[in-house]
Amino acid sequence: MSTHAELTRRCFEAYEKKDRSLIEPILAEDFTFSSPLDDAINRESYFERCWPNSEHVGTFEFEKLIEDGDDVVAIYLATSKDGAQFRNTEVFTFRGEQLVHVQVYFGSDTKESASQED
Repeated sequence: MSTHAELTRRCFEAYEKKDRSLIEPILAEDFTFSSPLDDAINRESYFERCWPNSEHVGTFEFEKLIEDGDDVVAIYLATSKDGAQFRNTEVFTFRGEQLVHVQVYFGSDTKESASQED
């Protein structure tokens, strides 16, 4: 049996490896995803709208990964393939070993990434 933190790490690993087969078994059939751009979209819409972003992802570095009951809070620094960086916070909600909801809070580009745009 995997911990919720381990399952959360596997979701991010799927993006790093561009391997959808790593994340598919974790997402419940009734999975929903919310962000400032998405309002509780379903599993199918998540794969249509969000999964293509894996092509731009380089790495994720966890700054905090906090497991609290059925929830995991992940605060991370993401680095894209082109070197741009940003921080986000995500809350993963599980039912057993199935991920039922992700709520994303967008951060901002890091100071270093913003200065690269000048």
